[in-house]
Amino acid sequence: TEHLNELEYLGYDYVEMPLAEMMRLDGPNFLELKRRVDRLTIGCEVCNNFFPKHMRLTGQEVRMDLVLSYAERALTRAKDLGATCVVFGSGSAKNVPKGTSLEKGYQQIVDLLNQIASLAANRDIIICIEPLRKQECNLINTFEEGGRLADELRHPNIKVLADYFHMMAEAEPMSHLSGPGGRYLAHVHFSSSERKFPGYQDEEAYHEFFNELNRIGYDGRISCEAYSGDFKAEAPVTLEFLKHMDARAKGGDSSV
Repeated sequence: TEHLNELEYLGYDYVEMPLAEMMRLDGPNFLELKRRVDRLTIGCEVCNNFFPKHMRLTGQEVRMDLVLSYAERALTRAKDLGATCVVFGSGSAKNVPKGTSLEKGYQQIVDLLNQIASLAANRDIIICIEPLRKQECNLINTFEEGGRLADELRHPNIKVLADYFHMMAEAEPMSHLSGPGGRYLAHVHFSSSERKFPGYQDEEAYHEFFNELNRIGYDGRISCEAYSGDFKAEAPVTLEFLKHMDARAKGGDSSV
């Protein structure tokens, strides 16, 4: 939140904020955050980090009553901030523990998404499944797998996210973006393959990624989710970089 005003000043279109962290705020502090966001000309259109690390979503210790109660309160806070998309990555919470098969864990996630879909729909929020690299989670690791899950659920409020960093980590072909799962794509995360702010080094796969997004006609949000050693220097460069890559993929002016 310390960078909200800078992002507004630089000309970013929106901010993406961590929901689990905001759920730790008490009522008065959350209202103060909401007032701060409301004063901006850019809004919190997306929230990531849906579930906290300690909340079990798979395994033998799942308390679905507590999970659903948390999800309802979290989605309400996301709605209060103006978000229309909540990213469901939550690798630690989703990771299938020893003693539970991956098949059982997967079915638990299917059951969870089926139940929170209506909570999201009631608040006009899209839940975006975020595939995560195997180092962070042992379930739903590729965009292709996320697309299959969305296709299995077939709910208008359950979509999938594409993350360049995770696709590179899993050596997933960028062509999967224009595969069957592409019709469920509703949000994008971007960083370098080292999870740093892009723009200071050129990666060949950058162009493949944006070309595939253009191929399927994706014209939605792209969030930079990356680590920065110097935010004030890197944030404006990244904004220009993303505009440049988008324009180049669409055949527009590639100058920056």
